[in-house]
Amino acid sequence: MDGLLLDSEPYWKESEIEVFTSLGVPLTREMCDTTVGKRIEEVVSHWHKLYPWDTNKKDSSFEKVSENVIAKVVKLINKKGTPLEGVDYIIKFFKDRKIKTAIASSSAMIIIDAALQKFKIKKEFDAIHSAEKEQFGKPHPAVYLNTAKQLGTLPKNCLAFEDSFNGLLSAKDAGMKTVAVPEKRFFNEERFSLANIKLSSLKQFDMKHLEMLNKL
Repeated sequence: MDGLLLDSEPYWKESEIEVFTSLGVPLTREMCDTTVGKRIEEVVSHWHKLYPWDTNKKDSSFEKVSENVIAKVVKLINKKGTPLEGVDYIIKFFKDRKIKTAIASSSAMIIIDAALQKFKIKKEFDAIHSAEKEQFGKPHPAVYLNTAKQLGTLPKNCLAFEDSFNGLLSAKDAGMKTVAVPEKRFFNEERFSLANIKLSSLKQFDMKHLEMLNKL
């Protein structure tokens, strides 16, 4: 969802920098890039290991820090969120072909709901699953494996669209075919060659790509 349905990364960065800076973590936008695709609980744990803060103080426990970041992200989505290029196109592409669609996100369900309600597209998906319900988040494959179960199919029959490398690893390890749609500044990074297909926009995906993937 993040980075494909909406450009939420600026909201995450703004929220994380505000919250973590208040805890004494010298977080920068570049540092935020290193945790893209991970669950907020894992992000909090990651920065605490590098820049420990007193978790006994008010609003400084792992749980409260996570809640504060999420609350700020939801507020920004509700205020400024807009769908990325190709969202309506790609949903219609698969719906027209009677192919089930799902959300498999590292974001908390409250954030997923905020975005889908904002764009009025929640009813378009046959399954919606958050990694917050899993023991491990991306790049672990659990969120994708259980999303496939919700769809009633095997992972090998699924196609995952991902913008982050952690998400791409998650989908590949689940045994799914993959389409990478990286952020523009990361597009030429060699690591995204791991995907079966790499595109600069959801709107570029068409029947020739689908037919090629079906032959793999």
